[in-house]
Amino acid sequence: MGQKSSKEYEISPNLSLSSFEMGRDDVNVVCTYGKISIWFGRQAPDIVIGQILLGISNIDNSAVHELELICDFDEIMEYESHGYVLVSYAKSKNGYRTTFNVPFSSKKALFHLAGSITEELKDKDTILDCYWTGDDSDIMRLYEELSNIEGWKLKGINYKDDAKEKQSDIIISD
Repeated sequence: MGQKSSKEYEISPNLSLSSFEMGRDDVNVVCTYGKISIWFGRQAPDIVIGQILLGISNIDNSAVHELELICDFDEIMEYESHGYVLVSYAKSKNGYRTTFNVPFSSKKALFHLAGSITEELKDKDTILDCYWTGDDSDIMRLYEELSNIEGWKLKGINYKDDAKEKQSDIIISD
């Protein structure tokens, strides 16, 4: 017998989910309705960054990351050539203040996003927020999808309560 135990988990059908937290030592993913927040530690490997972005895309390819930056006008077209979608831009003191959506339906955009995350991690930890339409079943499907990543584990399930939020017991069986 292997040392790996099979983990079973369950979202209570009687309670409304507040958040679902999963990851490993160098990555933390918190899913809620409408948003996935990902913390990448400086040691997060490129392959794991790619697996997470593609995993989200496989579950909800309508997910987007909103990117705001100041750039030269010519750079706007460069970002668009990488699959980013320009939402707005305005002239500012230092160039153009832009907002792009990075669509998870575009592998090209995700590849470029993964590269920019890797570059950022050379200097500091990074947080990436993605907006999606996920519900309880999508969150569980995402957990299953990302469970293929080495060292991936469930960190916590939180439910909404009428008075306050409370943490549930996580059911883990061998």
